[in-house]
Amino acid sequence: MTPHARAGILRRLWSLGTGRFGLIVVAVVVITAAVSLVWTPFPPLQTDIGAAWLPPSWPHLLGTDALGHDILSMIMAGARTTVIVAVGAGLIATVIGMALAVLGALTARWLRESVAVFVDILIAFPVLIIAMMIAAVWGGSLWVVVWAVGIGFGVSIARVARPELRRVLHADFVIAGRASGLTNAQNLRRHLMPNVLPVFIVQLSWGMAVAVLAEAGLSYLGLGAPVTQPSWGQLLQQLQQYLAVHPLSAVWPGLAIMFTVLGLNLLGDALREATDPTLSVRRRGSARRARTHQPEVVS
Repeated sequence: MTPHARAGILRRLWSLGTGRFGLIVVAVVVITAAVSLVWTPFPPLQTDIGAAWLPPSWPHLLGTDALGHDILSMIMAGARTTVIVAVGAGLIATVIGMALAVLGALTARWLRESVAVFVDILIAFPVLIIAMMIAAVWGGSLWVVVWAVGIGFGVSIARVARPELRRVLHADFVIAGRASGLTNAQNLRRHLMPNVLPVFIVQLSWGMAVAVLAEAGLSYLGLGAPVTQPSWGQLLQQLQQYLAVHPLSAVWPGLAIMFTVLGLNLLGDALREATDPTLSVRRRGSARRARTHQPEVVS
């Protein structure tokens, strides 16, 4: 993809309300995670019993918990865990999903059918159940979550991308490219992958959003990030037992999880529209017809 094409996609993405919202949310999370590497208002794991349950005020802008931990510092440090899980699971899902999709679409018939059956078997197991089973066997670990979610959503990506590849494979421009001497690898890079990209992006954004939810859920259950590594799910679990007494404290990690997942999902939808010109054309045509439509007068 040329720099001009990338710039065009970014302009279309920013012109969409969902795209702007998703970009802003994801940028805030990534910047917060980067800043927390070098600075947080207080050390995230520093306890101060004398400062327990302080309300939001200076210098504890979001208050403190039962051990005097600064909640804002914990959320900033937890953003690192969220970014690691989302990016790590996304990379693993990309490699596994596209490899299975290519094997299931562009190889010999016996291998295509074998891959399709294999994907259908794996898709029957929910991602969170797989993550819980692996975490129960190998112990709670952040990398267990990353690999479990990456493998689970890699299979989901393969199931969606494989029929798309098969559909595009029989398009006229692909047949013309093959007739002009393009190899399978060149056809895949020039014609097939760009046409599957919109569907792939949406699936990947959903996978990253579920990775964030899976990490939070497993950490909430004690099967995710270790206690020495701040996590939004872990913080939510620690605060929810005091919900009746200090309800505001549990709101902050819950909002962080909610906005991050919402931002990833909306960004994926906007990226699909920005990378698929036909969707933009259809929407502009529908809007133009709606503006110019004149209601009929019924006598």
